[in-house]
Amino acid sequence: MNENNGIIKNNINVFAVVYRLIDLAVIQFLLLVVLFLYGVAYSKEYFELSLIASIGYFLTAESFALYRSWRAGFFKEIVFYTFLAWAVASVLVITFLFFTKQSVGFSRLSVGLWFSITFFTLIAWRYGFSQFLASIRKKGRNTRRVAIIGITKSGKRLAQQILDNPETGYRLNAIFDDRIPERIDATYHAWLQGTILEGVERAKNNEFDVIYIALPITAEERIKGILQQLGDTTANVQIVPDLFIYTLMNASMSHVGNVQTISVYDNPMRGGNAALKRIEDIILSSCILAIISIPLIAIAIAVKATSKGPIIFKQDRYGLDGKKIRVWKFRSMTVTENANVVTQAKKGDARITPLGAFLRRTSLDELPQFINVLQGRMSVVGPRPHAIAHNEEYRKQVDYYMLRHKVRPGITGWAQVNGWRGETDTIDKMEMRIKYDLEYIRNWTLWLDAKIVLFTIFRSFNDRNAY
Repeated sequence: MNENNGIIKNNINVFAVVYRLIDLAVIQFLLLVVLFLYGVAYSKEYFELSLIASIGYFLTAESFALYRSWRAGFFKEIVFYTFLAWAVASVLVITFLFFTKQSVGFSRLSVGLWFSITFFTLIAWRYGFSQFLASIRKKGRNTRRVAIIGITKSGKRLAQQILDNPETGYRLNAIFDDRIPERIDATYHAWLQGTILEGVERAKNNEFDVIYIALPITAEERIKGILQQLGDTTANVQIVPDLFIYTLMNASMSHVGNVQTISVYDNPMRGGNAALKRIEDIILSSCILAIISIPLIAIAIAVKATSKGPIIFKQDRYGLDGKKIRVWKFRSMTVTENANVVTQAKKGDARITPLGAFLRRTSLDELPQFINVLQGRMSVVGPRPHAIAHNEEYRKQVDYYMLRHKVRPGITGWAQVNGWRGETDTIDKMEMRIKYDLEYIRNWTLWLDAKIVLFTIFRSFNDRNAY
């Protein structure tokens, strides 16, 4: 017997092949259409362009998991990732034309129109297909009959997700649990249809398409017994891990040889994602620094002219993996504390200069940190770095505090745009900040970064917690 059969593998979406073929057809066919409309002959050179665009699009789309199942996803995310994938493809084509000096041999209007029409078509067919699926699911077609075994916390979360998202096509038919109804949340009594053994027997009669086992991990032997009995069915059987670790960090499956492991505290920005995050940081910081170069000079002059001391305040903080980094800010106080004891700024703090109060309130004091981003010490978006003295203080008081250092610290972050910025004069405030930081790390996507940047722009000049 080959023990490798026990290794958990990623689920493969069989329809993804069809989606890829449709995208390929759209990219190739629309180039032919545009050239035909403008009376331009299709040649080997245009085929090379379409090939470069297709390869760039598919590689980027794979990095964004664009071809995964979007049953419970949001269409705006599909639009965002499709736009990014096609934007990368377009840049590759333009770069190819620039470095090979062949642009004069192509119809620029045709290529530009091809870029535009292809993007909207890639979105349009996805939207049309999603509406088609939603329509037939409302009629009871393309649906899955679902049963849940065990109404634990994870079982209740799953049931609520199924009930709240009918467009997924999942229909909750039954819940089975060995406890008496009085011990089960009354919300789910309408779906409670008997004991676990009764649920297994009904599964054998092909009454369900999907069966979720949501029992505690401590019930290992019982889960094995249920799985053995469900082996006599044709249902798709899935286990819902009732593990607290899945609420903490970007948990994922891995293995060493034939031994399966769960990565509990992991960084979602690895491999291709790490490269995308770094590209995002370089592009954003470079563009922003180019835009704010004159304001940077003006602020620097103002800081020097209004108070004694250095223009730039440099403070040691923890960066990626807890390694010490030096973060830059415009000096906004009369002191430059960077020792084992650092006093947090408070409302009406006498150490804050008049200009510093304005800079802190509008976040303009943070602008030099875009240089830190270019240096690779920070990201544009990520958990805000704290002074090392504060790190050492709070890591002893707040659970999972140091997990925020699994990614690079950011100039802005999910906690900040949700109102958890400024003085953390109570443990509760720091706990809320850490809660949002870990939520960001668990759910990181380029789309989330884009939202945070937009929220930051609109909220920076009206932040009551900044002083």
